Amino acid sequence: MEDLNKDKFLILKNIKKFILSLEKLLITFPKKDILTRNMIYNDSLELLEMILKANYETEPNKKHEYKINALARINKIDFYLERAYYLRYISEKQCMSKSRELLRINKMIYAWCKNEV
Repeated sequence: MEDLNKDKFLILKNIKKFILSLEKLLITFPKKDILTRNMIYNDSLELLEMILKANYETEPNKKHEYKINALARINKIDFYLERAYYLRYISEKQCMSKSRELLRINKMIYAWCKNEV
């Protein structure tokens, strides 16, 4: 059980690290596409919120729902980053780096889902 709690905090730590590094990246977005920039940032904050709620929730079904929603949010953020790459707001290296971070978080949450079922 202690290892599972450490994993949950590792997920939070990685999400916070991702958000902080994302702030530097979002500055490169043009003003004409402020909507996408804001959506990426807001979805990242909502991802953090979902994991926090999953940590505190005691009802297993609700907890699982928060984790599934977090996984969906990760895919959404990844799509925004891919779009930013295609529109040349960010480089391929930046896109790949952020996608790898999201993939790591995704795997952790997925493992957390499987461990509690």
